[in-house]
Amino acid sequence: MDKILVRGGKPLHGNVPISGAKNAALPELAAALLTADTLTLTNLPHLRDVTTMLNLLGQHGASITVDEKLGVGIESSKINNTMAPYDLVRTMRASVLVMGPLVAAHGHAEISLPGGCAIGSRPINLHLMGLEKMGAEVQLESGYVRVKANRLKGARIVFDIVTVTGCENLMMAAALAKGTTVLENAACEPEVVDLANMLNAMGAKIHGAGTPTMTIEGVDSLHGATHPVLPDRIEAGTFMMAGAATGGDVTVTGLNGAMLESPIEKMREMGCIIEEGPDYIRTRVEKPLRGVDVTTQPYPGFPTDLQAQIMVLNCVAQGAGQVTETIFENRFMHVSELQRMGADITVHGNAALVRGGKPMAGAPVMATDLRASASLVIAGLCAEGETQINRVYHIDRGYERIEEKFLMLGADIQRLS
Repeated sequence: MDKILVRGGKPLHGNVPISGAKNAALPELAAALLTADTLTLTNLPHLRDVTTMLNLLGQHGASITVDEKLGVGIESSKINNTMAPYDLVRTMRASVLVMGPLVAAHGHAEISLPGGCAIGSRPINLHLMGLEKMGAEVQLESGYVRVKANRLKGARIVFDIVTVTGCENLMMAAALAKGTTVLENAACEPEVVDLANMLNAMGAKIHGAGTPTMTIEGVDSLHGATHPVLPDRIEAGTFMMAGAATGGDVTVTGLNGAMLESPIEKMREMGCIIEEGPDYIRTRVEKPLRGVDVTTQPYPGFPTDLQAQIMVLNCVAQGAGQVTETIFENRFMHVSELQRMGADITVHGNAALVRGGKPMAGAPVMATDLRASASLVIAGLCAEGETQINRVYHIDRGYERIEEKFLMLGADIQRLS
């Protein structure tokens, strides 16, 4: 099993290109099941989760091709299997995103209950509630969800809580439903908007993406399209915070700050100097950072996927800052690993009080989930001595060539097999 070895103490400097967003790519790959034509995605990140989704589409019967520019084409005219098996779904929760397209385009789906990172309970009850309101029959049996419908019908669906994958699943299902579907309390994340834009390019009629109320007028069929996956705001935020934590000067390229307004505001509050351009964000630090209070919220609030990273920033900042997690109930597993490195963190329920300004020391640590593993890399870059990060298969699920990109910025980092 691979490990990442980091020797800290070197400020990061330079430019780093940002890859396509995992959280946009996965639903967009699943949407290929909605059409018999070829859907081509460009700027697709090379990640373990993307490979898992491509394998899942292939076992459904889709044909996968890669062009000379590394665009991936998915042609789903010969779907012969609508089961998503446990062995694939257990490794990635996003596998559940094939459910809506399979039911809408092929009349049935059989999906293993999902797995993924152990960061808390993320039930799919809202996905199933929405499909039932659209006329589907839903059964749970032997760890599988079986969903059937001759043709889904438009409905008004009100989400009790904001759910990104639930919104995406039902938006894809509604694209081929008969009549109009209204999604209330819909997710507003940029990845949801990107999916809606792609579906509209395929012939869907989706209005209001990026607002709490989305309207989808069902159509009889969708056609193929070519779509670039939007840049990964979480990867960008991770490298920005790594540069700030090491006292460096890092520019992320390929995106602007529009999708990162809340993290940028918090980093400026800590004392970071951030310059925004049309396709870059430059972050530099010229004096000691200050601790800051952060509460995770659905978009446009502070993203839960950057919570672990800003906790490390608080560890190296002067004073205290409290990090409150409102999205997932089990997303402080990185705290005990940061404590092994000397961090002063006290957890009370869903809040972690960080007393910063104390030196961190390298230590063997274990990655517990995708974003926690990124925070441990940042901590290793700040710490004195050597940090060995184990179980880095988590990081490969969501970061493309992370050690190579850190090497571009002057980090002392290597992967050990």
